[in-house]
Amino acid sequence: MFCKECGKEYSEQAAFCPGCGSPTPNGQQEKKAVWSSGRLIISVISMVLCLLILFQSCAAGISNALQDNGATSGTSGMMLAFCMLLAGIIGAVTRKSKSQIVTMLPGAFYWFGSLMTFGTGSTYGDLPIWGGVSFFFGAVFVAAGLKMKKF
Repeated sequence: MFCKECGKEYSEQAAFCPGCGSPTPNGQQEKKAVWSSGRLIISVISMVLCLLILFQSCAAGISNALQDNGATSGTSGMMLAFCMLLAGIIGAVTRKSKSQIVTMLPGAFYWFGSLMTFGTGSTYGDLPIWGGVSFFFGAVFVAAGLKMKKF
């Protein structure tokens, strides 16, 4: 095959042109596959974390109710878990989408869930940590969407 940039010949299995370093069609396919696999892994992890966060949120909610302290960290945790579950399902289903907006949609749910955790660590200390994890997951999906060319 010949490079579209510099015209040098290269192997069909090469990921980059040996002459100028521009990605070949094979190299571009590998790059997309990495983003797709990463999004799938994050989606599965967030669906599993959802169960842990739900369990902890129920415990925090019961503790808040028994202490009658007016804290809402249990409810915030449940909202975060719901957002992470929804984002995980959407991310897993749309992992092979070539649409920029569809790829970034789970990121919006992750970020919305992380917003629920601000200022709620007084009675549920792990909640800000889970909010940070959710924010990071959202950043990965948004970055993957920004690397795509189609809307």
